[in-house]
Amino acid sequence: MLNFDFYNPTQIMFGKGRIADLDKVIPADAKVLVLYGGGSIKQNGVFDQVMSALGTRSITEFSGIEPNPSYETLMQAVDSVKKNKIDFLLAVGGGSVIDGTKFIAAATLFDGEDPWAILEKGGRNVTQALAFGSVLTLPATGSEMNSGGVVTRKSIKAKMAFSSRHCFPKFSVLDPTTTFTLPIRQVGNGAVDAYVHVMEQYMTYPVNSPVQDRFAEGLLKTLIEEGPKALAAPEDYDVRANLMWCATMALNGVISTGVPQDWSTHMIGHELTALHGIDHAQTLAIVLPSMLRIRKESKRAKLLQYAERVWDLRDGSEDSRIDRAITMTQDFFEQMGVKTRLADYQLNADNIPPILAALETHRMVTLGEKRDVTLDVSRQVLELSL
Repeated sequence: MLNFDFYNPTQIMFGKGRIADLDKVIPADAKVLVLYGGGSIKQNGVFDQVMSALGTRSITEFSGIEPNPSYETLMQAVDSVKKNKIDFLLAVGGGSVIDGTKFIAAATLFDGEDPWAILEKGGRNVTQALAFGSVLTLPATGSEMNSGGVVTRKSIKAKMAFSSRHCFPKFSVLDPTTTFTLPIRQVGNGAVDAYVHVMEQYMTYPVNSPVQDRFAEGLLKTLIEEGPKALAAPEDYDVRANLMWCATMALNGVISTGVPQDWSTHMIGHELTALHGIDHAQTLAIVLPSMLRIRKESKRAKLLQYAERVWDLRDGSEDSRIDRAITMTQDFFEQMGVKTRLADYQLNADNIPPILAALETHRMVTLGEKRDVTLDVSRQVLELSL
């Protein structure tokens, strides 16, 4: 097992009715900026619950944070924070709202001239951030219990990730009932997003880490079991609770301790989103199956373990088991309503060179756990994804 340093200070408040407990964890004299997306929280009752819990605190709102939050929008929020002398941020929504809030928290107190430098340096230059918490309404990204985020700058079509220990939420409220009214597309995307998060940390090479491996395998099997149920029974509390906790556990740092990590699927996926506006989870569903097929030899040991422990494949040759496991993974994504081919999103071979050019521009030319995913390997993955 590799050396590691595990740190996660986020308090999780899980279950029905926990939004009311915001009153206990936000200072009574706080000036709060409530951040959210398109406004669905005002239709499903979540906004009213939040306002009730905040009581007489000074409250300002900021709406319109997009899926794949844009730098341009987030900088407007930074201006609002400074103008209104905000000292606490509350993100109410899914991963995009929470990611965006992390950036706002860091950018507000950033020492440099241009906060875009936070993205250019991956968050390594963040030395402080405004206090914030979250109310999760869309389980998918795990952003509610980690210190990372992804921001898109529309003007240059760049989607960049950052992370800093200063950007952990102080707390996150996870009430599964807030997910009952989610569109089917978002439910499917969320399950696929969580699944690929686990795979990026698990599907590498063995380092004798049975605790992390079995945690990861348990999460994958749970997503396979609970994901389709969530599509079929939107208001089954137990199903939604399991799905919500799965997505959180998939990326809160527990399963990544002491093991190598890949993330090449995400990096290629980010360029697909930035250039073509494809949903984040959809890009992952496109890239991962082909990534596993192209890199079958370097991932052979873990693929065989995955085939046996997650998909119960024990018969046939090694290659047969690996191929079936990858196909079953792709079929699961399709079962969740997430298409897995570039052609499904009206993209063809002509779209591949600009994606590779964007990877090169963003210095994503040696990806993966062994830094062996060159631009040529990325090209092979994309061509196989057609």
